[in-house]
Amino acid sequence: MPPRPPLCARCLHASHASQTRTYASLQAITPAPPPFQTTTSIPPISRYPPTQPPSHRPPEFRKSQLHRQYTSLLRSSPLLLLFQHNNLRATEWMALRRELAIALRKADALNPSAAPLADGTKIQIVQGSLLAAALRVVEHWHPETEPQAQKIHASDPATNSSAELPNMSSNVADPALHHALSRAAYDVSRRQRLAHALTPLLAGPLAILSFPAVSPAHLSAALSILAPQAPGFPAPTRRANPGYYDLAVQGGVQKLMLLGARVEGRVLDGEGARWVGGMEGGLEGMRGRLVAMLQGVGMGVTGVLDGVGRGLYVTVEGRRGMLEEEKGKGKGEGA
Repeated sequence: MPPRPPLCARCLHASHASQTRTYASLQAITPAPPPFQTTTSIPPISRYPPTQPPSHRPPEFRKSQLHRQYTSLLRSSPLLLLFQHNNLRATEWMALRRELAIALRKADALNPSAAPLADGTKIQIVQGSLLAAALRVVEHWHPETEPQAQKIHASDPATNSSAELPNMSSNVADPALHHALSRAAYDVSRRQRLAHALTPLLAGPLAILSFPAVSPAHLSAALSILAPQAPGFPAPTRRANPGYYDLAVQGGVQKLMLLGARVEGRVLDGEGARWVGGMEGGLEGMRGRLVAMLQGVGMGVTGVLDGVGRGLYVTVEGRRGMLEEEKGKGKGEGA
């Protein structure tokens, strides 16, 4: 590379002078800060992100994320089926999910006025110990009854902002923290280790089928695919659904065993789950039968009371007639 030609001292002096004049002009035209920046200070900075508050369980571990996922699943799914799976292969899981989706879409088509549930129904493998811990939190941890986070008032000298901000303590043991991984939730669940009826079933390889709503029709369709049992829940025929009789599907069905269900917070065994799925007409039919039964009871009570009133009226009228006859006879004898 050839060397640069040297610059004279006059050129260097001129260049430096022009740069100095440019900096001076820029410094001179810099605007002053607006008035509100001089009268208010910077608001306080939160000590943790709103999506990740301080946790008793380290949030970077996979177990913590699974615990959070199971807690959300239990709270958002009113109907859960619990299965034991015995070494199902990936192809068998894929085949079972395919046939389950087909059956649930058919159930959606039978009742177009109701909300579709096929897309929101999922079957997944779970860890029994973490599901038991999440179940204890959901059943026994009620954050709405705990003390709420204290608000910092605008006149409090502890803050430089006029906005009321929640308590920003980064202490893990802060009682104002109400999420599922908090210290308070852990303390409550630790005292209730054997207090749930579903705990004895949460052992071994498990899988759960979650529904976004309680629907006997969809439950019946799912049981006909995953746990068929004649005559109430027969498997689809080969003519109606030939794909159900693939080797992968049949191998997966033979390795699944229905253990129980959780319906609206109540624990049911396999027969109880089939009883819910066997409701004729679904929940609407059950409500109709309940209304008819209550109306029949009301009509029966009305008939009984009406009969009692009529009997009392006849008895009083008969007694009054007898008294009038005796009074007439007494007057005749006196005359």
